[in-house]
Amino acid sequence: MSFLQRLFGSSQKAGLAEIISQGAFLVDVRSAQEFACGHVKGSVNIPLQILPSQLSKFKNKKNIIVFCLSGMRSGQAKKILEQNGFTNVINGGTWTQVNQFVS
Repeated sequence: MSFLQRLFGSSQKAGLAEIISQGAFLVDVRSAQEFACGHVKGSVNIPLQILPSQLSKFKNKKNIIVFCLSGMRSGQAKKILEQNGFTNVINGGTWTQVNQFVS
């Protein structure tokens, strides 16, 4: 598996629309300023730099989708969450990628 596939996930985007429709926890890991300039409806903003201190917000969530501007920070967020025992995390990539599946 290539470095990028490990970082971003391989075929997870195929089921993104279905997972979102089932009520996934949508987490934008961009800065508050970036979030204020545009975001996915229903998403919460937990900037990457404070994510480790916000782990309690992820407990008991069936599916978690993290995303950002380019997919890099969300890849890091996915790794942090997985290192803390969360196995249901999907890197959604960019916020515009995720946004196309939210009504």
